[in-house]
Amino acid sequence: MFLSTVVSIVTLFSIQAQEQYQISLENSKVEWIGEKVTGSHSGSINLNSAFLLFEEEKLVGGEFEIDMNSIKCTDIENPKYAAKLENHLRNDDFFATDKYPTSNFKITNVIFDGTSYMITGDITIRESSQEITFPAKFHSHGKLFHANANLKVDRTKHDIKYGSGQFFDGLGDRMILDDFTLTIHLVSE
Repeated sequence: MFLSTVVSIVTLFSIQAQEQYQISLENSKVEWIGEKVTGSHSGSINLNSAFLLFEEEKLVGGEFEIDMNSIKCTDIENPKYAAKLENHLRNDDFFATDKYPTSNFKITNVIFDGTSYMITGDITIRESSQEITFPAKFHSHGKLFHANANLKVDRTKHDIKYGSGQFFDGLGDRMILDDFTLTIHLVSE
């Protein structure tokens, strides 16, 4: 009984020592780049929700939910062709957004070297998780902060094999690279 009470107090103290900062969905942005042999496409995608946890002014955790149906192509000027790519990215060849409308990233470990952070977490796309690690920079001004990161995600680890040279022979210049890049800029509320 005594041990249980001590554990509860320690857990409560630990929870109270953490501050949760909500991310401004309007001022934050997530951009993507997908590459193929003959070029690339880029665009944006919206956050549904996001927060970061800080303890003693250091990042210790956080979680983000992404609206997969919000995927937009921004590099194709013709609206008809841009919509064609967006619809292809939403179908079963890629993100299957009718079955998997959201993706998620949860921070599992944070290392701070005094100037930058190394973030490790689990990204879940199509209900399949992959652990990734990437550097991030944070700039704060009181309770307002900005966070920036670039990360590469291997789509094949989420059962997205369309156009992958790992799984299909003879693709030639139709081959799509397995990794896509996410550039993330977060602003607190």
